[in-house]
Amino acid sequence: MTAAAPQLADAIRVKLTSEGVLGERPFVVAIDGRSGAGKSTLAGAVAGLLGECLVIDGDDFYAGGSLEEWAGRSPAAKVAEVMDWRRQRELLTTLRAGKNGTWFGYDWEAFDGRLSTTATVAEPARVIVLEGAYSARPELADQLDLRVLAEADLPTRRRRLRERDGEQWHDAWFDLWSQAEDFYFGRIVPAAGFDLRLAT
Repeated sequence: MTAAAPQLADAIRVKLTSEGVLGERPFVVAIDGRSGAGKSTLAGAVAGLLGECLVIDGDDFYAGGSLEEWAGRSPAAKVAEVMDWRRQRELLTTLRAGKNGTWFGYDWEAFDGRLSTTATVAEPARVIVLEGAYSARPELADQLDLRVLAEADLPTRRRRLRERDGEQWHDAWFDLWSQAEDFYFGRIVPAAGFDLRLAT
């Protein structure tokens, strides 16, 4: 992660300076990648380097449902339905227009499909980072100025996930979602479709 954050911060600065990007409109970056690739850590590090930066946690837009419910769906259906990209799109559109954005994140403690009762309100920043799985999906393409793929090898990703989530939860989650990630990065947004790939 040490090299990835400065690389991304420099790439954003170059875009902002060389292209004079888009007047006063915020510059929107999607940090996508497989589970355990270090998307959140990279987003936080870049925000620290850039200063005026709003980071949006893509997990706030989880569409709900238990592991059992998702297990019965095909990889294509999981990819299509796991994140509420319509709410993500609405939020990005609002922020890009220079208005405050408001959203309710998924209630992960309840884990029963409900959203939190506490709203997150954010002012538009010069740079907005949407981080999380499926954040570079085609339905958001016209809202994004830079699409970044965070990459790490499988052993590293699994170690990170076990440390973060615990052994039992990780194994169940990984088995359930790895095929969906294969589908997404194989057929929907392959690595070659990203503007920047960073080893994390």
